[in-house]
Amino acid sequence: MTQLADGAEAPDFDLETPDGRVKLADFAGRTLVLYFYPKDDTSGCTREAQDFTALADDFAAAGVTVVGVSKDSVASHRKFATKHGLGVVLASDPGGTVVERYGSWVEKSLYGRKYMGIDRSTFLIRDGRIVKSWRKVKVPNHAAQVLAAARAA
Repeated sequence: MTQLADGAEAPDFDLETPDGRVKLADFAGRTLVLYFYPKDDTSGCTREAQDFTALADDFAAAGVTVVGVSKDSVASHRKFATKHGLGVVLASDPGGTVVERYGSWVEKSLYGRKYMGIDRSTFLIRDGRIVKSWRKVKVPNHAAQVLAAARAA
């Protein structure tokens, strides 16, 4: 598994959402924030989605679409978004293919136990290229940092 460098071509994707499908090709000539998160309706993932939602109008004004991706099902995404009033697109990658393409499927450790899981990571993509990436994201203030980078890019 390789880490994608800033400036690299963004790996292609075509994922199901509660409202249809979302593909990298949908954003030709536009800017996309693609963020990977471990699990619907967990504390950190909920806070991250709420933070992106709180800034949704600012992202839209900057011409940026925000899409969150996890391995959860479309039904889980729908329930998660409804429960928390989320205003970002949530895409389902149940097989983890896209998660792996973006280098976000990593070995983790909890209480000495090793396991594979999604690395909370974010990619700012413009015209099919990664403008900036964030790995091992800490949720507090992250959405604001991504918005600032999107505006500056």
